[in-house]
Amino acid sequence: MKMRQPNILITGTPGVGKTTLGKELAQRTGLAYVNIGDLYDGYDEDYQCPILDEDRVVDELEEKMTHGGVIIDYHGCDLFPERWFHIVFVLRTDNTRLYTRLESRGYTEKKLRDNVECEIFQSIYEEAIEAYKAEIVHQLHSNTPEDLESNLEQIVQWTKQWIKDHN
Repeated sequence: MKMRQPNILITGTPGVGKTTLGKELAQRTGLAYVNIGDLYDGYDEDYQCPILDEDRVVDELEEKMTHGGVIIDYHGCDLFPERWFHIVFVLRTDNTRLYTRLESRGYTEKKLRDNVECEIFQSIYEEAIEAYKAEIVHQLHSNTPEDLESNLEQIVQWTKQWIKDHN
């Protein structure tokens, strides 16, 4: 079956703006938006974070992804099959801004430090490069409202071109 619309992965450290970008992108393109964070199964008290059954999530999304036209938002990317995505965007945020955003969410000191370190060491970008073909992985700055608007315009244009090229 030929896909009529692309699948897009938006990934990055918590607090970089994935959900804001993903929801707005879905509105502007008409693609379906899925926040993997809405599919959690439980809670890890040690790390104070939700637990995800990765196999269940992949099984649940398989048919939807096969049809195309889906934007996935998640802070990890190596759990998804490579064949699902036509493009992957890794959002990056300045560490000071990221710290402030996560602090405003009430993150513990350990969780703040872990996430800022993750951003400093480009952990999500490295994970994306290992999980997908390098040519489909793109880093986008996500510091200001202007960055958000620029990213939206860029991805909307890419989406229109993909649809034109594949239909």
